[in-house]
Amino acid sequence: MERLDPSNARHALALIALLDEYASGPEGGGVPLTEQAKAHLPAALAERAHYVGWLAFEGERPVGLLNAFEGLSTFKARPLLNIHDIAVAATHRGRGIGRALLAQAELEARRRNCCKLTLEALEGNLRAIGLYRDVGFVAYELDPAMGRATFFEKWLT
Repeated sequence: MERLDPSNARHALALIALLDEYASGPEGGGVPLTEQAKAHLPAALAERAHYVGWLAFEGERPVGLLNAFEGLSTFKARPLLNIHDIAVAATHRGRGIGRALLAQAELEARRRNCCKLTLEALEGNLRAIGLYRDVGFVAYELDPAMGRATFFEKWLT
């Protein structure tokens, strides 16, 4: 497991390869990364002070990726760590790589005195949801009478 440095050429190549595989699969929407995203993502991440990521390798082959960003819980007035992407190469799923990546994110969140970790998952990604529940994640709700949170998006471009 290595802390991801987007300015490191080896790490940048691993980041793009794993994220492109993830984006191309059903869990990522089935659309590969654009050439623009591939060209600019490592530098864009390197510019963000609140970015943190990890890579898992088998020898020199990248097999796992986690991208996260520190945010702020306004209710707790403490930082939180949002896991934006977690991807494991299809050939290496079920081997504990995702669990190890999540453990690294939790260690970092605790080091930063974060009050929580957050992430999102598609309803049909049952394998990932099972892992998240197994390591302690629960569906987000403040008051059961109001129901669980729903993730929304609005594209601006």
